[in-house]
Amino acid sequence: MKLTRRTLLAAVSATALLAQPVTAFAQDLPRNIRMVIGSTSTGGDTYQNSAIVAEALSEKLGVNIKVDAVGSSEGFKALSRDKRGTTIMIFHDQAYLGNLYGRQGYDDPFENYAVGPTVAINPGNAYLVPANSPYQSMEDILKAAEAGTKVRVAIQPGGVSEIGFSAMKNAAKVRAPGSEENIVAVNTGSQSDKNQAMWDGLADVINGSIQANEQFTQLSADDQKAMRFVWITARPATLGQAPEAGMGGTTRDDMLAYASPQTSVTLDGTEDFTFDKEFFMLFNKDMDPAIAEKIDTALSEIFAEGAIQERQKASFFIPNYLSIKDANEHLLKKRNTYGKVIADITGES
Repeated sequence: MKLTRRTLLAAVSATALLAQPVTAFAQDLPRNIRMVIGSTSTGGDTYQNSAIVAEALSEKLGVNIKVDAVGSSEGFKALSRDKRGTTIMIFHDQAYLGNLYGRQGYDDPFENYAVGPTVAINPGNAYLVPANSPYQSMEDILKAAEAGTKVRVAIQPGGVSEIGFSAMKNAAKVRAPGSEENIVAVNTGSQSDKNQAMWDGLADVINGSIQANEQFTQLSADDQKAMRFVWITARPATLGQAPEAGMGGTTRDDMLAYASPQTSVTLDGTEDFTFDKEFFMLFNKDMDPAIAEKIDTALSEIFAEGAIQERQKASFFIPNYLSIKDANEHLLKKRNTYGKVIADITGES
C-alpha cells in the first residue's frame, strides 16, 4: 500500500495521542477551572497544598486552574451550584468532621458531594504544653484527669482541632470511666488565639501544629512563650515518610517520640488513636463522572512521574495519592471510626 503524506500525518497524530492519554482528552474539560478550598487563608496548609496540585494538574491537562480561598461554607455553596465541572474543591478531614460535630454549613460530604482522590497529608497536627508545665507527657495528663484535676485544652471547636481533644476524653473514659469529665475544652478561634490562651494561663494544653508551633519549642525554657510537644496525632508510618531533618530544630526521630506507639492515647484499650490530616478533592455530585475520571487519571500519572512528591515534601506534606475508589473506602472508614469516638463521649448514637 502506498503511504501518502496525509496517511503519514494521520499515523503520527494517532501515535501522539496514544503517547499522551491525558492531553488527548483535555479538550473535553472546561478550559478554566476554579478550585475552591475550605480555607480563607492564602498562607495556610490548605492553600499551599492546593496550589501544588493545581499547578501540576494545569500542566498535565493543559487547562487553567485557579485556587480560590473562599472558606468552607462558600466553597460548598460554589461546588453545589456548578454541575458543569468548572468548579472543584480541595479540603481535608474537616469536611466530614464538621458534619459529625454538627457544625452549621457542613452536610455529609459522602451524600451531598462526590468524594474524589486524596492528594496529600499534613502530618503536623499536635498538642503542646507550656515549657514549664508539670505535665511531661500525655500519660501525665491522663493520670491527672484520673486523679481529679481539671485539664484545660484550647481548641477551635468542630473539626480537625477538636478530634484530638475528643480522643483525649475518649482515652480518659476507656482508662478510668468518669475521668473524661476532667478533660475540658477552652473554645477559641485561630492558632494565634490558642497560643494566647496558653500564654494567658487560660489553657494547660493547646492544639497546634508542627508547622505553626515548632518555633516556640526552640525558645529558652524561661521564655513566657516557650512550649513543648506532648502529642503528635499522625500515624508513625506517615511521620516516617517526613524528611529525616524534620522541621526547624525538631528532627523526624524527635517527632516520632511524640507519636504512637511511643506516646500512647488509647482508642479502645487495645490500639492507639491516630489521626492524619488528609487533603482530598470534592466534586459536584451531578457532575459528569467522566470529568472526575479524567482528573483522577491525570493525578495518577502525575504521582507516577514523581516530581510532585518532591514539591510536597519540601513544604512538609506527605504525598498521598489514592484513586477515587480507594479514597472513598479509606475516608469512609476514617469517618466511621471518628464518628464512634465522638458518639461515645457525647452519648449520642
